[in-house]
Amino acid sequence: MKKVIRSPLFYMGDKYKLINQLINFFPKKINNFYEPFVGGGSVFLNIKAKKYYLNDLDKNLILLHNFLISSSNNSKKFFRDLEKVITHYRLSRSFLEDIVPRSLKNKYKKTYYAKFNKESYTQLKNDFNNSKKKDYLKLYILLIYGFNRILRFNLKNEFNLPVGNVDLNKNTEKALNDYFIAIKNKKINFSNSTYSNFLKKMNFSKNDFIYCDPPYLITSGEYNKFWNESDEIELLSILDNLNKKKIKWALSNVTEYRGKKNNILLDWSKKYKVNKIKSNYISFNDNSIKNFKEVLITNATR
Repeated sequence: MKKVIRSPLFYMGDKYKLINQLINFFPKKINNFYEPFVGGGSVFLNIKAKKYYLNDLDKNLILLHNFLISSSNNSKKFFRDLEKVITHYRLSRSFLEDIVPRSLKNKYKKTYYAKFNKESYTQLKNDFNNSKKKDYLKLYILLIYGFNRILRFNLKNEFNLPVGNVDLNKNTEKALNDYFIAIKNKKINFSNSTYSNFLKKMNFSKNDFIYCDPPYLITSGEYNKFWNESDEIELLSILDNLNKKKIKWALSNVTEYRGKKNNILLDWSKKYKVNKIKSNYISFNDNSIKNFKEVLITNATR
């Protein structure tokens, strides 16, 4: 098992736990690596390539990636600034010290972080939203302490996620340090566009590889509600055209979920190799046990 680097964005749908399965079906030699739906970035962090072209429709997610990349040049300053903000707002910080009162832990055994951080988190959120110049360190902190660590803005472009029952802990610190180390050796180009425009702009060549992890048509995740059958058909058509040009790609998706089947995907996938993935998919709307089948569809062998 290869040691896996986890994104410090802890993004919904993160493939961190599936990396060792996925890379078994990726080409051994990759020149340029492309991700039209980069999300938190746990996949590209674990792929060896000469250059990385990464895209997401969420502009704030891309701005956070760029912020973290710029921070990697002086990680000590980043952590000093991070500690300064969370200390100022009196947020819990178990990676440094435990400041949550024992009485609160006893009273709210499973939700004491949410109870402790709520007022401070709300103040931080208000300060971030009311600032004319957006502070992406504060946005990162809001993401880490927010409910299910979702990056969500309202129509006024205000961050509007409630506090979560989470903490800035040693795992977060490790993920940040691993990210800073990993990206120093990578030539990365981030873009904020639709996946189709992103792919249309690229000039692919031999040994290039595209990994797609789009919203899943039949699941109930937060971001999947923005994806419909037309989007699914368009993406599959683009992959067909890339296949005709002999460009290698892989597509993560779910074929069955809670009694529903993605028949569009099932019919289309018969042309390609369908690899079963032992999945860790969890819906934050309902985390009970479900019947689902996750796959990685590929158009070429290693």
